[in-house]
Amino acid sequence: MAFSTTISSSYLPRLYSQLSAHDAVAETKPRVCLSNAASSVFQRGLTYKAGFPSHLEKKELYNFKVSASVTADVSTPEVSIKDLIVKGDTWSIHKFGGTCVGTAQRIQNVANIVMDDISERKLVVVSAMSKVTDMMYDLVEKAQSRDDSYIAALDAVYEKHKLTALDLLDGDELNSFLSTLGRDVTHLKEMLRAMYIAGHPTESFSAFVVGHGELWSAQMLSCVLRKGGIDCTWMDTREVLIVNPAGSNQVDPDYEESETRLDGWLLKNPSKVVVATGFIASTPQNIPTTLKRDGSDFSAAIMGALFRARQVTIWTDVDGVYSADPRKVSDAVVLNTLSYQEAWEMSYFGANVLHPRTIIPVMQYDIPIVIRNIFNLSAPGTKICRTPVIESEENQKLETYVKGFATIDNLALVNVEGTGMAGVPGTASAIFAAVKDVGANVIMISQASSEHSVCFAVPEKEVKAVAKALEARFQQALSVGRLSQVAVISNCSILAAVGQKMASTPGVSATLFNALAKANINVRAIAQGCSEYNITVVVKREDCVRALRAVHSRFYLSKTSIAVGIIGPGLIGATLLNQLRDQAAILKEKSNTDLRVMGIIGSTTMLLSDTGIDLSKWKELQKEKGEKADLEKFVQHVHGNHFIPNTVLVDCTSSTEVADHYHNWLHHGIHVITPNKKANSGPLDKYLKLRALQRQSFTHYFYEATVGAGLPIMHTLRDLLQTGDKIIKIEGIFSGTLSYIFNSFVDTRAFSEVVVEAKAAGYTEPDPRDDLAGTDVARKVIILARECGLKLELSDIPVQSLVPDPLKETASVDDFMQQLPSFDADIAAKRKAAEDAGEVLRYVGVVDVKNQKGTVELRRYNKQHPFAQLSGSDNIIAFTTERYNKQPLIVRGPGAGAEVTAGGVFSDLLRLASNLGAPSY
Repeated sequence: MAFSTTISSSYLPRLYSQLSAHDAVAETKPRVCLSNAASSVFQRGLTYKAGFPSHLEKKELYNFKVSASVTADVSTPEVSIKDLIVKGDTWSIHKFGGTCVGTAQRIQNVANIVMDDISERKLVVVSAMSKVTDMMYDLVEKAQSRDDSYIAALDAVYEKHKLTALDLLDGDELNSFLSTLGRDVTHLKEMLRAMYIAGHPTESFSAFVVGHGELWSAQMLSCVLRKGGIDCTWMDTREVLIVNPAGSNQVDPDYEESETRLDGWLLKNPSKVVVATGFIASTPQNIPTTLKRDGSDFSAAIMGALFRARQVTIWTDVDGVYSADPRKVSDAVVLNTLSYQEAWEMSYFGANVLHPRTIIPVMQYDIPIVIRNIFNLSAPGTKICRTPVIESEENQKLETYVKGFATIDNLALVNVEGTGMAGVPGTASAIFAAVKDVGANVIMISQASSEHSVCFAVPEKEVKAVAKALEARFQQALSVGRLSQVAVISNCSILAAVGQKMASTPGVSATLFNALAKANINVRAIAQGCSEYNITVVVKREDCVRALRAVHSRFYLSKTSIAVGIIGPGLIGATLLNQLRDQAAILKEKSNTDLRVMGIIGSTTMLLSDTGIDLSKWKELQKEKGEKADLEKFVQHVHGNHFIPNTVLVDCTSSTEVADHYHNWLHHGIHVITPNKKANSGPLDKYLKLRALQRQSFTHYFYEATVGAGLPIMHTLRDLLQTGDKIIKIEGIFSGTLSYIFNSFVDTRAFSEVVVEAKAAGYTEPDPRDDLAGTDVARKVIILARECGLKLELSDIPVQSLVPDPLKETASVDDFMQQLPSFDADIAAKRKAAEDAGEVLRYVGVVDVKNQKGTVELRRYNKQHPFAQLSGSDNIIAFTTERYNKQPLIVRGPGAGAEVTAGGVFSDLLRLASNLGAPSY
């Protein structure tokens, strides 16, 4: 194949000046070319395949009296000739970006993919090799800055392509390509020298220089395909693709003219495999230009429309379009299908899909676009089409009303408000005219129906100019009070939820905002179009990733993820960690819930992780990597991980100091779960503030294990109250330790003997007086009383202590245990009196709601009473209510021990996950 003819080096500087003159005129008359001769020369002299037309002698190239633009020799074909032009679904379009053709090996991979495609006809659109476009722009910048290193920079580009060609080609193909490459580089040096002297580049000159990357890629790939036995030609799309400037750094394709030129090109080049340059095109005056941002994708879509192709495949380095940015949402999924509208919306809002304009050409002819990964050919990719196909049955769980989420960062909100705006025609027009005058891009608009305010988002870098323009435009209105302010809220991000099914599904907005509220995300502005293809919200920039993960999880596209911090890895805390370890995989599989422990803190050391602690060896990790305990740092670490939207702190201590932090944690959006009774039984004013905050926010505070360990005591009471039942009395054996002691205190056994046995079995606290004093039972009584609405302090509860008065001040536990037998007689007498009456002794707590009081005492019960039927360390609680008056509602079961208490805490964790969006199973 013959490549381009040469041009005299001495002529190139003059050509550069001609192009400069053209650009200068084009700035005022963009559709009129006053240097058509120069543009004709430029079109012909520097084309890479067409060369000089046979009917034009070279001398004509220097005749600048030609008054009309001259293009390649394309005559209007007759109908019979047009019948020879093959278009339609026999053609498939492939586009390979710079990464795909970045090395010799990758270019060979591209050739293999093209050769493996069984389509009858193929058009392959290629970008410049990776980084080459940036290198070309850089050398233009160097030349205009009179930096002599532009020569070395161009030599580096030459070497990159030369070495690549040497790896891929041989024989005549290699010689022909290297000859063309060398000649092109020589020409470029001459033109860059002219620009070096002139000191400024023109747009068309830059486009001409930069476009060489695509030209060389296309030629190289076509040579590789021919080497593989494929009958292939290459297309310089500047001969075919005609575009008009559209402002804002965009162009509009001229489809009619482009189709005419394509028909002529196909008549001359009937090959079934064509390699075409992406990114570059020509103006109607045949001046080189580019398709601007994402131009190669746009080229492929335009070619797909011009060829009426069966499909356009965009090859990239990801498996397809994700439901969210996988860099922000680690468990984002690849979407099998998207509608054109969904892809359009997601790409507008920053998703790594396609530029919105790429979709426009193919929509007209219902041509699907498929996004594929060149590095993972087994991945089917994402298909973008008019009507998405039904997901396969095994993937139905991923089919949701919201297809995906996208975000835009570094934005600012501008709020223009004032009573003088209401009902005044033209206010909005004046606002956005002022914004337009400073060249700012409005991303989103929201206006209240009262017309009192207009709010819109712009890039943060443009907000100062926008605010200044608005204040100048409305100076008088602001001075007299018709407008109250032009306010700027910086550090914002946009989160957009996109999905075609949203339009016909009630409740999507409610679900979205519920998820944001439960993640403690404040929404600053909202916008939604009538089509309901997207719902857009503005949030703080620092909340953006957390918001994205929260809504992504809520729509079941991923796991409900919760960052867990364990405070107090003692007996209960350690048992809970073991239960989490054993259930983690099951929870992920069955309920799509990810409870990820990000930190464990004890009294002296803490263990932190950015990704989640391996619970199979947390004790070893704590010894190896543990650091000095710092509760504030611990909380910041667990809550500060923006990749997990929800945070819960689990307090497994009995510390009042830790409990005092609950209010602050809840206030900052951190959920709290605890078996620690100190907060709910502490000072009444603190308790009331804590519960008020819980009710006012979407932050959860769960404490099931504070009263009955693993028994559903609080849950049962809450259900009774919420369903309208009225509590009359709650009576129960709340202490597993005292239950065991009095269940074992029978026949002639001494009370002290039973206490020693209970301590040895691990039922009591290290100091049994902590159990015998009854304070723990009193705390449970006060918790239940307050849940019933009684405003009682712990000091209001009379407690009958089982610790003899003389032993209350005994210094050591050993002294207490040694002296306890001397007081056995008194309690033995009470047992005998009860037995003589056919009764048993039980240590109980009572909440008398009717009389607004509570008590903790030793009582006698008939042997037929449920309280007398207990064994071991079981607890029992009786609810007497208006509904359960004659026969109380009884809850009975193990009420002490690390396993059941940890199980109660675990149950609260699952309840939290359910509230945050995890499905039940």
